[in-house]
Amino acid sequence: MSRIKDKYISPFTDFGFKKLFGTEPNKDLLIDFLNELLKKDEGSIIDLTFLPKEQLGRAYDDRRAIFDIYCENQHHEKFIVELQKAKQNYFKDRSIYYSTFPIQNQAQKGEWNFQLKSVYTIGILDFVFEEDKDNSDIFHHEVQLFDKQTEKVFYDKLTYIYLEMPKFNKTEEQLTSHFDKWLYVLKNLEDLTRRPAKLQEKIFRKLFEEAEIANYSDNEYEEYEESLKVYRDLKNAIDTAFDDGLLEGEIKGKAEGKIEGKLEGKIEGKLEGKLEGKIETAIKMKRKGYQIADIAEVTGLSIDEIKNARSQ
Repeated sequence: MSRIKDKYISPFTDFGFKKLFGTEPNKDLLIDFLNELLKKDEGSIIDLTFLPKEQLGRAYDDRRAIFDIYCENQHHEKFIVELQKAKQNYFKDRSIYYSTFPIQNQAQKGEWNFQLKSVYTIGILDFVFEEDKDNSDIFHHEVQLFDKQTEKVFYDKLTYIYLEMPKFNKTEEQLTSHFDKWLYVLKNLEDLTRRPAKLQEKIFRKLFEEAEIANYSDNEYEEYEESLKVYRDLKNAIDTAFDDGLLEGEIKGKAEGKIEGKLEGKIEGKLEGKLEGKIETAIKMKRKGYQIADIAEVTGLSIDEIKNARSQ
């Protein structure tokens, strides 16, 4: 596999998304971004906590690009955010399905009045909704339960926010707000060769430092390289299926099922032929404090194999 020529990672890969938004040391990046989206409704977020994925009862494959985040604002009010980025079939259905977990997770034992904290599902999308593709003006969607008769919001504690990033076409010269700058960097980060003059704030300086591939260890580089290949192959396959006019169900069978299965099989087969290398990688990642589930995703080893991994 040839070395990556890009200077910065793609935030739409699993590795890139987790690197920028899914780690404790970088939660200031996530707080800054979420404040741009939610401040008008929830006030300024002052702290956040990543909720354990395992307690939400999801299958491992369904958790790869989703973070459940417990936020607290300046009034010490708490609310929950789900952050997603992946292009998947039946994406809206999945969004609704995933949003039920942080709702159910609020249940309390014993006497409980069923009062819920607000839940936000945020999708940073590298695609455009099929039914919305002819409308290039609206890329920022905020959806709540709506009463058709009164034309008023029926319930304001469940909100879905979708950002169709391909529709955001502002140039660097056209950036006027902090939110504009966030959208610009998320969409264009992989293609940039320098930090734009308009993105000189401290928060963006940190983001570019975290995103610079040259700063990564060999293991991090290999992990990103594999993540980028998987992302590009799957995206090309699904984009081709859409361009060919296949129905969503056909895409699921022909693109996601067949191609992803073939790709993962190829990757897993290759890794299985290098068992010793996989074990050494797992050992190094454990030493660096990676979660067992993340090590399993990177190496292809089982949970038991990782727990029992010892230096040769």
